[in-house]
Amino acid sequence: MTQVDAAAEIAARVAMVRARIAEVCHEARRSPDSVALVAVCKTFDADTVRHGLAAGLRDLGENRVQEAQAKIPQVGGGRWHLVGHLQRNKARIATQLFSLIHSVDSVRLARRLEAVRDGRPCDVLIQVNLTGAQTQGGIEPSGLSELASVLDRETGLTLRGLMTIGPMEVDVAASRACFRRLREMRDELRVRLPNQPIAQLSMGMTDDLDPALMEGATIVRIGRAIFGARSPVSGS
Repeated sequence: MTQVDAAAEIAARVAMVRARIAEVCHEARRSPDSVALVAVCKTFDADTVRHGLAAGLRDLGENRVQEAQAKIPQVGGGRWHLVGHLQRNKARIATQLFSLIHSVDSVRLARRLEAVRDGRPCDVLIQVNLTGAQTQGGIEPSGLSELASVLDRETGLTLRGLMTIGPMEVDVAASRACFRRLREMRDELRVRLPNQPIAQLSMGMTDDLDPALMEGATIVRIGRAIFGARSPVSGS
């Protein structure tokens, strides 16, 4: 496939995803402008990502700090989100690279980010594990209150909202229940921590986009529907 063909294909995919977001938002009686589309580009090269930027994408997601560190200068644009697990030993680099870290999942990580941000603003989401799947990461719901309080009282990090990954086996009812619970948790935190701008709900990927939007997702993380199937990659 030529670069021209690749660019045209990605532009068509972006348009289809945006059309789907608009359709579901209309059904849910909400504005598509209330949803940020984060294009997850893990394993894809800089040329491919630049095609996405040319197609109007602005928010780009990476799962691994090491991959992002190499790719971001090559791409030369976009607002970058860390949507994968963050190891504490890569926290400093993460505060330098990303506009929003979606995956704060422990008090230790929150304190580490505070220690290494060197006065830089650092916007974060708390990742909550609502499925019990160990492969998905995130703090248990019972630990959310403590972690949010530590972020609010002991750090200068800005808590923008919550993130979760839906059930591995996509079932609309189960997905909606999961995403609804995250929304309710966010709403409770907004009351408890009025000094934090807790508004964002990062939830919904290619396979469960619709139920996430119906339950109020403000950020959706879409990879395959934009860039296609991924190739395996090594690294962390």
